[in-house]
Amino acid sequence: MYYIDLFSPETYDKFSQSDQTISGFRDTQRGTAKSIKKGDKFACYVTRLSRWIGILEIKSTYFEDDKPIFVSYNDPFTVRFEVEPVVWLPLEYSIPIHADEIWDNLSFTSGLKKNDTRWTGRVRGSLTKLSESDGAFLEQLLLRQITKKKKKYPITDDDERKLQTLKVKTVDNKVLTVVVPENDDEKTSKEKVTRESIEIQSILAQIGERMNLKIWLPRNDRVRVLESWRPLEKSALLDTLPMNYDGTTLKTIENIDVIWIKGRSIVRAFEIEHTTSIYSGILRMADLMALQPNLNIKAHIVAPSERRDKVFQEISRPVFTLLEKGPLSKTCSFISYEAVRELAKEKRIEHMLDSVLEEYEDHAEEQ
Repeated sequence: MYYIDLFSPETYDKFSQSDQTISGFRDTQRGTAKSIKKGDKFACYVTRLSRWIGILEIKSTYFEDDKPIFVSYNDPFTVRFEVEPVVWLPLEYSIPIHADEIWDNLSFTSGLKKNDTRWTGRVRGSLTKLSESDGAFLEQLLLRQITKKKKKYPITDDDERKLQTLKVKTVDNKVLTVVVPENDDEKTSKEKVTRESIEIQSILAQIGERMNLKIWLPRNDRVRVLESWRPLEKSALLDTLPMNYDGTTLKTIENIDVIWIKGRSIVRAFEIEHTTSIYSGILRMADLMALQPNLNIKAHIVAPSERRDKVFQEISRPVFTLLEKGPLSKTCSFISYEAVRELAKEKRIEHMLDSVLEEYEDHAEEQ
């Protein structure tokens, strides 16, 4: 069996510089890890650059270890496997997913136009199972890259920008990775973006209600959201927040796009992209974390899949990295519009816990 193993450019470097015998995953992936056996293989993919970089053969069942390997402190990749590289490539010899020899042959990209983003759900998270034919195809193609027939795929100027990161040192001498985003000149119809974001707001409200959770929506959005979401029970949509916080905190919470609530606790908070600028939603999440550093909120930025890298650039700004609670990139994940729609199609949502979102979210520091 083949499974996807995601690396960021940073964790790719860490693994390349190591003895390449350990690959790690988040604690939330323990359930899937239990089903992976010796002899199975990881097909490795580097995010931001969207390239296939190697094949690792699994040499052990999973084990847990929090010794820092992939991140210099508080390493989140504690569910680990012993591995042995079948092939591990320098970046310039790794193969972009949009290269014709990849695009035209993988089952989830073949037949799609290259500006179609529907395929991204297949590389949203590590330990996604690949079909045997896709896995074997990737292995053979990547093995070709260590023979005389190897082909170079130069790192472009755009790739270089995606690879650029900065380091900052905190007062307690922790070294953190940050990003200073470039200006985003992308132009999109504001009417289209607003209409789509309201649709996603409605779907998230509906999913939360089906999970027997209460829903909070900003008052200014309710009329438009309720045109699409018809609560089965009037009490599903809260009229007041059942929480005792100071006025500043409550005002911040009240403006978050969708909140799932159980009893007097926030279960999940979602900020949805409303315009081509995603900064305001991330800023609201950061405000909440700064105001209530002890508040254990699972927060998500929701946007189209093609905006994933932009979200991670913004979420890794220095100002969001130096929060008292820790970097926002560790407490706030990305969920694509496509993933929200996919989750809404689940027929057994009424019997699921909110933790099912962990199968659909993506993290800035994903290995």
